[in-house]
Amino acid sequence: MANSTALLLLSLALCFLPSLAQFSFGQQGSGQPLLSQRRLGYRSQCQLERLAALEPTRRVPSEAGFTEYFDQFHEQLQCAGVVAYRRTIQPRGLVLPYYSNAPKLVYIIQGRGISGTVIPGCPESFQSLRQSFEQQWEEEVESQSQRFRDEHQKVQFFREGDVLAYPAGVANWVYNNGEVPIIAIAVADTSSNANQLDRQHRQFLLAGRERRSQEQSAPAEERIQQQKGNNLLSGFELELLAEALGVDKEVARKIQNLNDDNRGDIVRVEKGLQTLEPQRRAEQEAREQEREESEETRENGLEETYCTLKNRQNIANPSLADYYNPRAGRLTSLNIQKLPILRFIQLSAERGVLRRNAIQPPHWNINAHSIMYVVRGSGRLQVVGHRGRTVFDGELRQGQLLVVPQQHVVVKKAQSEQFEWISFKTNENALASHIVGKASLLRGIPVEVLMNSYRISREEARRVKFNRGNEIAIFSPRRENEELRNVLESVA
Repeated sequence: MANSTALLLLSLALCFLPSLAQFSFGQQGSGQPLLSQRRLGYRSQCQLERLAALEPTRRVPSEAGFTEYFDQFHEQLQCAGVVAYRRTIQPRGLVLPYYSNAPKLVYIIQGRGISGTVIPGCPESFQSLRQSFEQQWEEEVESQSQRFRDEHQKVQFFREGDVLAYPAGVANWVYNNGEVPIIAIAVADTSSNANQLDRQHRQFLLAGRERRSQEQSAPAEERIQQQKGNNLLSGFELELLAEALGVDKEVARKIQNLNDDNRGDIVRVEKGLQTLEPQRRAEQEAREQEREESEETRENGLEETYCTLKNRQNIANPSLADYYNPRAGRLTSLNIQKLPILRFIQLSAERGVLRRNAIQPPHWNINAHSIMYVVRGSGRLQVVGHRGRTVFDGELRQGQLLVVPQQHVVVKKAQSEQFEWISFKTNENALASHIVGKASLLRGIPVEVLMNSYRISREEARRVKFNRGNEIAIFSPRRENEELRNVLESVA
């Protein structure tokens, strides 16, 4: 009897193990369907002898814009396990609905617009009400215009400096309701466990068709991406699709878009999307602030649902900077604390601005690769890898991209009047360790250890440790720094 009871308890325990494992928050198989984790099987691809500034190699034109792709097979992007592309959307341009096999972050370099994300299982709780003269009922409605009520998931306004986060497999679309082109840079994490296909970036069109790309200097491996692609619905049998959608075959044929639509995946909306104007930005931000304040009172974030998660955050506002030096510039980070949806994206971002000759001192990323894209200006970078080997020493200009591998030390110096960049990091809580300055490596080491490590005098060790004063992360030009120190010493 005792043996039977023990066997029964053991069987019950084994049955419950999968359920208990789902509550292991933040682990693979955690019951979080959108949670993305990075695979570990690609570390051997980071044997980089030299780094190089990258530019787009492939351009895909559309009716109302174009997309420029960086070579996803380049060893730097293979090391980081990501792909990168830059998209330009003309005014009244609509990026047709699609989804991809990898989570991504998008940084808005220029322009403003509307973004929509359709998350499975979330209700269509937002409504657009428009007076529809085109669809008036003949004879039945002569004195009153027919009102058409549309239900859809949330749409939101975005602007220059915003970062937008999109989980893998979640459909989205974008519309330019501004007067200037939208320019955006995107990084997708193909090494995420959310992508169970392969490390090739794939976009699944839900409407339209992609035009053939224009080669710039594409390698042979990338030619597999240069075939024209139709939308997913075009692959179904016409009658079956019509039955599934509940429409006639003529409508289904238009949806399949097999032959007569060469607009590409960014199309022009001649009269604009007048019904999709979201609430004014002030109202939107006030609502988000109220939600954030209510979330701060919770013990944890488990009450948060996918449907209400905010997926946008502006990092260009100077008042939001994490580090600010009026003579040097500023640095603003975006991580899981500021944007909780990054828990499901497993990426973070950092925006830097340096004045001419200002420096971001030597530092390394502890737990992430960094994919750096220059938004404006130019700067000189040096990157040093294992055993003190310099793997990059050169200029990085506007529109160029550079991957700084994990634990490689990098230093930046602005060459233009303003050097501005955005870095995408392959960890939702990326950490950096600075070598010099306040709260740095050198500050944390005793003077005598520095003396014996570098074979320098006590006075020299003190200068190495304290000469940058209280500057942190962003350093002013050396001449300005010395002049300021002399003024302070004369006052003292």
